[in-house]
Amino acid sequence: MIDRVAPTDARVLVTGGNGTGKELVARWLHEKSNRRAGAFVEVNCAAIPGELIESELFGHEKGSFTSAVKQHKGKFEQADGGTLFLDEIGDMSQAAQAKVLRVLQENKITRVGGDKDSMVDVRVIAATNKNLQEEIAQGRFREDLYHRLSVIIIHVPGLSEHKEDIPLLAGHFITQICNEAGISKPEITPAALEQLQKQPWTGNIREFRNVIERLIILSGKTITDKDVCLYANPNK
Repeated sequence: MIDRVAPTDARVLVTGGNGTGKELVARWLHEKSNRRAGAFVEVNCAAIPGELIESELFGHEKGSFTSAVKQHKGKFEQADGGTLFLDEIGDMSQAAQAKVLRVLQENKITRVGGDKDSMVDVRVIAATNKNLQEEIAQGRFREDLYHRLSVIIIHVPGLSEHKEDIPLLAGHFITQICNEAGISKPEITPAALEQLQKQPWTGNIREFRNVIERLIILSGKTITDKDVCLYANPNK
């Protein structure tokens, strides 16, 4: 799906639970696109206070509010010619949703405190762990914005839905973590991999990587099924 969609400029909505790898999908869409030489700019919509999101997205002019001591380019301008990734779009305020919709319709932005429109050439990829159809029904998300964002929908499954990938993922993370730490790689037994496949993985890939790092640190030269039982769920 990524390979087919990436070369286009179609907007993409990436859905899936926390820790499934939605940001990785967005980054691959950018890297495989014709915009890969441009910037990949990420905005976590849940982490920015509602009163600051407009300034963060669209920029502001000097003096437009108390702390605006100089002109500031927003994320849309920073991503001009590249890709803007709106993570956790379901947590964006209603006021900001309306302004983002206008940008998507007209391809132009106005900085906070400014009166001049600036054209922007940006591909927008959004992601959410919420069911936006339910958010629309509850009046918390604009249906017109949803349809603007969801030209293509890519759903990223939870790890429990593709446990057959666990041996491959384990090998990948063992190599990555050990290379970063400059230590030798432990072996992992087939029984250990089988035990990893029995775990619920409610935190998905993010949780899985943390467990692999914990196993590397706490196990010996070989990671066994007993190690997995001891360390995969330390709170149980």
